[in-house]
Amino acid sequence: MPRSTKKTSATTRVAIVRSPAQLAENFRRSRRDRALETAQDYVEAIADLTIAHSEARVVDLARRLGVTHVTVNRTLARLQKGGFVKTEPYRAIFLTDAGDKLAAECKRRHETVVSFLRSLGISGRTAELDAEGIEHHVSPETLAAFERRLKKS
Repeated sequence: MPRSTKKTSATTRVAIVRSPAQLAENFRRSRRDRALETAQDYVEAIADLTIAHSEARVVDLARRLGVTHVTVNRTLARLQKGGFVKTEPYRAIFLTDAGDKLAAECKRRHETVVSFLRSLGISGRTAELDAEGIEHHVSPETLAAFERRLKKS
């Protein structure tokens, strides 16, 4: 990638020049990641609630995710269209096979990121908080590198 350097009084800035096509692809990936992030958070929460309480309900999801029941219902409708959940009015929420698979993958990614951050000396609380964002956006290549490094230590 071409670089341009601009000298200022105290610092040197290096700007990476990207083509409009590269920028567009970066923004597309970012939008796609944000959309998937919500689905991942929901299926992971549904799986956790189902394990802890034998079921996941709208009120429990709203409380856990810090959103309103209206937001949960709208998101569940999208997840149902996407094939991740099954819902019936006034009943518990169930993950489909695709939802179970996504929840397991999210859990694995989260645990890998937390373990990696902890291996760097990051406190448990901070590692958990940071992993909540990183797990959704880390590339498969980077996640694999985290896993390789964890196996070495």
